[in-house]
Amino acid sequence: MQQRAEEAGTHPALSGQHVLVTGASRGIGLSIARRLAAAGAHVSLLARDPVRLAEAEAELRAETGAQLQSAAVDLTDIDAIGPALAALEAKAGPLAALVNNAGTGKSTPFARMTDAHWQEMLAVNLTSAFALTRAVVPGMVERGQGRIVNVASTAGLTGYAYVAAYCAAKHGLVGLTRALAVELAGKGITVNAVCPGYTATDMLDATLDNITAKTGRSREEALKSLVAGNPQGRPVQPEEVAEAVAFLLSPAAAAVNGTCLPVDGGEVLK
Repeated sequence: MQQRAEEAGTHPALSGQHVLVTGASRGIGLSIARRLAAAGAHVSLLARDPVRLAEAEAELRAETGAQLQSAAVDLTDIDAIGPALAALEAKAGPLAALVNNAGTGKSTPFARMTDAHWQEMLAVNLTSAFALTRAVVPGMVERGQGRIVNVASTAGLTGYAYVAAYCAAKHGLVGLTRALAVELAGKGITVNAVCPGYTATDMLDATLDNITAKTGRSREEALKSLVAGNPQGRPVQPEEVAEAVAFLLSPAAAAVNGTCLPVDGGEVLK
């Protein structure tokens, strides 16, 4: 395990530590889980789809040989979080770190936004992170240490048309990050966020499909329009987000607290 940690570029102190990653069955979450597993962490994976989750767990175990476990949980069901967390900690020990990655995005003009759309964006992108963080913080406080990383978005740092509810939820996640960073700093816990720009995931594919269906533009044209704000002119790769998360969980980031790190090629600078 220590050799894997050194090869992955993460301090061996991460080896054997229990880290929980939500939304871990695909996209950014799967890349984060893979990066941490390769570094020797004991990773617990949470996601809603049990089939996809089982496939992800098997894939990572074959790739890394790391200790892994998973639980299929709908994080919008707050009552399900406590039992799932208890079961995971019973198997792998107390959590050293939590990565709140679960999220989703949908677009609609604000004037046509339904109550259901608004509530879904808040529930998935903000309330689930609140509920899971609330569940893990007491144990971290008792042990005097812990790391929490929230996967927000550049939508938490700026605004985008047609995704008002998503932006509001991600701004809320950024605010939660900063508030808890101050509140928990004296307890040995750091709370940070990463804020990816458009990232090459299933969510980006769905956005491109939506644009092409509504506008008739090609996928190439649609992608070009989405990444126009990125000075690098390309989507972010999930592995690049995973590296940022790994850094924030490492001993090298012990004094990094309350930061909301853009992983966007410089988009929010424009």
